[in-house]
Amino acid sequence: MTRGDVDGWVRVRGAREHNLKNVDIDIPRDCMVAFTGVSGSGKSSLAFGTLYAEAQRRYFESVAPYARRLLNQVGAPEVGEITGLPPAVALQQRRGAPSSRSTVGTLTTLSNLLRMLYSRAGTYQPGATHLAAEAFSPNTAAGACARCQGLGVVHDVTEELLVPNTALSIRDGAIAAWPGAWQGANLRSIVRGLGIDIDTPWTSLPRADRDWLLYTEEQPSVLIEPEAGRIDHGYYGKFWSARKHVMHVLSESQSERMRERALRFVQSIACPDCDGSGLRAEALAVTFAGRTIADMNAVPLAELAGELRTGVEAGAVASAAEGSEAASRIAADVIARVEVLLDLGLGYLSLGRNSTTLSPGESQRLRIATQLRSGLFGVVYVLDEPSAGLHPADARPLLDVLERLIASGNSLFVVEHDLDVVRRADWVVDIGPGAGDGGGQVLYSGPVEGLREVADSVTGRYLFPRSAMAVHEPRTPQGWLRLRGVTRHNLRETSVEVPLGVMTAVTGVSGSGKSTLVTQVLAHVVRGHLGTAAEGPDDAVLEVDVAGVSGVETFDRLVVVDQRPIGRTPRSNLATYTGMFDGVRKIFAATDLAKARGYTAGRFSFNVAGGRCETCQGEGFVSVELLFLPGTYAPCRTCHGARYNAETLEVTSRGKTIADVLAMTVDAAADFFADVPAASRSLETLRDVGLGYLRLGQPATELSGGEAQRIKLATELQRAHRGHTLYLLDEPTAGLHPADIRLLLDQLQRLVEAGNTVVLIEHDLATITDCDWVIDLGPGGGNAGGQVVASGTPRTIASGRGATAEHLAGWLARHDQGA
Repeated sequence: MTRGDVDGWVRVRGAREHNLKNVDIDIPRDCMVAFTGVSGSGKSSLAFGTLYAEAQRRYFESVAPYARRLLNQVGAPEVGEITGLPPAVALQQRRGAPSSRSTVGTLTTLSNLLRMLYSRAGTYQPGATHLAAEAFSPNTAAGACARCQGLGVVHDVTEELLVPNTALSIRDGAIAAWPGAWQGANLRSIVRGLGIDIDTPWTSLPRADRDWLLYTEEQPSVLIEPEAGRIDHGYYGKFWSARKHVMHVLSESQSERMRERALRFVQSIACPDCDGSGLRAEALAVTFAGRTIADMNAVPLAELAGELRTGVEAGAVASAAEGSEAASRIAADVIARVEVLLDLGLGYLSLGRNSTTLSPGESQRLRIATQLRSGLFGVVYVLDEPSAGLHPADARPLLDVLERLIASGNSLFVVEHDLDVVRRADWVVDIGPGAGDGGGQVLYSGPVEGLREVADSVTGRYLFPRSAMAVHEPRTPQGWLRLRGVTRHNLRETSVEVPLGVMTAVTGVSGSGKSTLVTQVLAHVVRGHLGTAAEGPDDAVLEVDVAGVSGVETFDRLVVVDQRPIGRTPRSNLATYTGMFDGVRKIFAATDLAKARGYTAGRFSFNVAGGRCETCQGEGFVSVELLFLPGTYAPCRTCHGARYNAETLEVTSRGKTIADVLAMTVDAAADFFADVPAASRSLETLRDVGLGYLRLGQPATELSGGEAQRIKLATELQRAHRGHTLYLLDEPTAGLHPADIRLLLDQLQRLVEAGNTVVLIEHDLATITDCDWVIDLGPGGGNAGGQVVASGTPRTIASGRGATAEHLAGWLARHDQGA
C-alpha cells in the first residue's frame, strides 16, 4: 500500500450478484482500489451491483417511505453480509441526457450562477426593466424565445428537399414529399382540378404556383370527377401543401416509418429570431463585460474564467455597491468551479454545449467536478472507467483530481481497464478468470505488484508482460480520400488525407476535433456521395462546409458503428438484432409437434400475439405499483419470465424450449447450434468479438455502450459484402479489457483484409499501434485544436512531437523491450 496502513475495511461475505460465486473479500477504505478483469468477469457486479447497491439500500431505509417514491432506487443485492461500508456515490458511464435542453451548464449547475450574475450585476440598457434570473434561461416561460420555444433550433422544409429533381412534372413525382399510392394520385387530381398543369416540368411552372403548392396553409376542397380505371364516382378532395403534409406527419403520425420519411424533407437551422441562443430579445440586451449571456455560454471554459475576471476587475457592473459585491462573489464561485473542470481537461467545452453531444467520459468527468466541490467526507465514490474516452495526456490531471477526493477523506472504488490507471491504484481486486459463467471469482486482492505472480490472471499478463510484443507491420495505402477546406465546429479550413484499404486511427487530446471529423464530416461526405440519408436525428448535422473532395467515388457503402443502444426497449436483444433468432424460430417451427399443430415461425416470436404470454405481452416481467414506493418489476406470474405461453413451451428442439434458448449464453448456444449454419455464423462472430458471455435474450437496455458497439460490428462481420465499404468507429475499445481489445482488433483487421477501409477514433495506445496509419489532430482541444498535427504510420507519429507522440513513443519503448 502506498498510503501506509489503512484504518478500515469493507468486508463482503457471500456475494452472489449476477455471476459472482459466493465471493468473500476484504477491501481497504481511504485509498484507491481498482477492480479489474476481462469484460463480463463480474467487476461491475461486485463494485456497483453489490457494494454501491447495498450502500444505497441502507440509505433509502433511513428515508421516509413517502419520499422514497421520488428517488431512483436500486434493488437489494444478492449478498450475505457487508460490514464497514460507508455511504456511496456512483459516477457511472452514461451517454448525455436525452433532453435537447440539457447542457454542460445545467449538468454542472454553472448556468444557475451565470443567470444570477446577469440578473444582479448585468448592464441594462437605459429604461430597461430589471430581469429575474429565470428570464435568462431558455428553459423557462419567462426566458424562452417564442419562435423556437427555447431550443435554439427550428425545423423547416426547403424547396431543394421537397423537390429534389426539378426536371420532373407533378405527375412524374416532382414533389417527393407528397405521399405515394392513392393519396398521391388524389393530390395530383386536386392540383389538376385547380387548373395547374401536372405534366409540365417543375421548373416551367410559374413561381407563384410552385410556392403555393409547397408552402400554402390553405386547404381548398376540389370536386374530383369520375375517372376511368381509377374512380367510378365523384368526390371532394382536400388539398395539402407539401410543407403542411410533412409537418402534419411529424406532429400527428404514430407510424415510425412515415415519420422517418418525413424527416428527409426537413432541415434543422439556427433559429433566426434568437440566433440559436433560445432566449428572448430582452435577455440578450443585458451584458456583462460587454458580452451577452449567449456569448458567455458559447465561450470555451478555458476562456470563461478570464472573461469573468475581466468583467469584475473592469467594474463592468451596476454602479451600486450591492451590484459590485454580487458580481464579485458570484464570479468567484463560477471561476472556482470552472478551474476544477480545467483540471479535468474539459476546457474546450462551453456551458451551452448540449449534453447529447457529450461522450460518456465527458459526462462522468463533469459529475466528478461537481462532487469535488461538494466537500463530502467519508464517502465511497464508485467510478466506472473514469479514463474512458481520454487521451493519455488527459488521464494525468484526472488522476490528480481523484487524488484530491481521497485527500478529502474519501475512498475510491474504480472499475478500470486502463493499465496506467491500475498502476496508480493502491490496491487491486482482480475478478475472473473468464467472463460470464467462467468468471465471478476473486483471483487476487492486494497491492498492485502482487498481481505479477497470479498465473490465472489475464490482467496480470498484460500489466506485467514477460517478453517483447510483436508490433503490427503497416500496410501500404491503396489510394486516398482527400478533403480540402473542412469547416465544422473547431475544424477551420482543415485539409486531411485518409488512406484507403487500410486501418486508420484518428487521435488527439479530448476536444481536438476527432468526432467532428470522423462521425460528422466523413460520414456526411460519403452519405452525400452514396445518396443515403442520415440514420437518425443524432446523425444529422446543421452545416458541414467542405471546399473540395476527391477519392470518395471508391466507396459503395458506409457503415457507422457507434455505441448507441441496439434498441430502446427490453424487447430488443442481441438475438433479434443480429437476425439469428429468425433461424432459431424456423428450427422450432420445423419440429414434428409444431408441424402437427400448424405452428409457423411466427408462433415462436415473443413480440406478436399467438405464442407469447399475454399476461406480460411477451416481456417476461410485469410492472408492480407499490404504495409510497416507486414502481418495480417482477417476473410474470403466468410464464415466470419465460415470455411464452404454455402451449408454445411444449415444443422442444433437442430437449430445449425456445425460452431455454433465449436463456443460453452465446458460448452455450454456439455449441448447441454448431450444425445449424443460419444460427452458427452469427454466434461464432459474436464469440470472435468477445461477447460469448452474453445471454441471447439479454435486454438491450442492460447492455453497455461497448457491448452494443461490438454486437453491431459482429452483425456486420457475418454479412458477406462485395465492393468497398467505409467503416467508421467511435472509440471501439472503450470499456474493454486489453485481452478483449486483442479479439476486437483481429476482427477489424479481417474487414481490412477483405478490401475495406476502417477509420476509428481511438485513445488506446495498443490499438493505435495496431493500425496502419494515424491522423493526429490538435494540438489542443476546443479552439486550440482542429488541425492535423501529424499523419503517418504509428512509428512515424511516435518519432514526432506532441501529446500523442510522447505517449506512443513511451508505449512502443516499453513493449519493444518487454516490462
